[in-house]
Amino acid sequence: MNNDLTKDTAAARELFYSFDGMEGLATDEAPAQAKKRTVWQTAVAVYPGVLTALTIGLAATWLSQHYGAPVMLFALLIGMSFHFLHEEGRCVAGIEFSSKLILRLGVALLGARITASQIASLGIAPIALVAVSVATTILFGYVAARSLKLTPAFGALSGGSVAICGASAALAIASVLPRTRDSERDTILTVVTVTALSTIAMIIYPMIATALHLDHAKAGVFLGGTIHDVAQVVGAGYTISQETGDVATYVKLLRVAMLLPAVFVIAYVVARATHRGGKSAPVPGVPLFLIGFAALVAINSLGMLPKVAADGLTDVSRWLLVTAIAALGMKTSFKELFAVGWRPIALVVAETFWIGLMVLGVVYFWL
Repeated sequence: MNNDLTKDTAAARELFYSFDGMEGLATDEAPAQAKKRTVWQTAVAVYPGVLTALTIGLAATWLSQHYGAPVMLFALLIGMSFHFLHEEGRCVAGIEFSSKLILRLGVALLGARITASQIASLGIAPIALVAVSVATTILFGYVAARSLKLTPAFGALSGGSVAICGASAALAIASVLPRTRDSERDTILTVVTVTALSTIAMIIYPMIATALHLDHAKAGVFLGGTIHDVAQVVGAGYTISQETGDVATYVKLLRVAMLLPAVFVIAYVVARATHRGGKSAPVPGVPLFLIGFAALVAINSLGMLPKVAADGLTDVSRWLLVTAIAALGMKTSFKELFAVGWRPIALVVAETFWIGLMVLGVVYFWL
């Protein structure tokens, strides 16, 4: 029995070497056996793990709706309690599938909730503020990571997650960073920490806006420009007023729109940094999920995507990301997270303070 489980696990891990190619990035590392798999064989191999991840996502959604906590955090924590399913057995293949292909499809569908008119309606000042805050937060994370003796990749990952859109940005950025033994652990740690800080900010930041007597528009820019996750931005904004909630949502969507250029830049920098030898650095391939993201933004901006379709794709994206988060949770153990120490958490907290103080200063003194 144990020999059968070992064979199943080895076969599953071999199969999913090939999924990097499905992200739109060329790879020659896929074993020959994996390349010969038919769609039906792949479906049979992945369904137990995908079904498990989806079930955890359903449970996390139910808990989130009844207790008001972030669904991503519930999906992560519940998934981590089922880590043993990723160590051996039939679920390994589906967990890998969910954490890779389903994840990237979910990120691609995020483009369905962004239009060019939404971005233009904000005016020049918020656009400039968002662009500068996103760029400097990622740069701050990169520099601070080196000071804390962490990898530059973790600095870019955590900085991008804080600067753009929390868990979704972390997942997208992680997909173009170099794969190491600690890559998935770092992604999970970033998602957990950013989600927790975003929830705290949802409670505290409206109090700060009220205490500083910010008007509704300024409060919306502050909340939308600083809180990490979209759901928490919406929750914080509409606790103040309808106008604040609308402005906060638009500013947050502008930050989400920065995901595409940010991931492209990070992918290019990684390609140059990892290139060795005297030859010129290759231009990185364009991942298919990022092309899908950009295409949906363009289609939605041209009015070719009906509202019911956009809403439906947004819901599908949310379910795919929750399923992927559950799978990532199953791939990581509590023991591995506790072993990382205080430095990664301190970095995410510092990045949160950086973007919070910068946006608040601009809103309070200049807007």
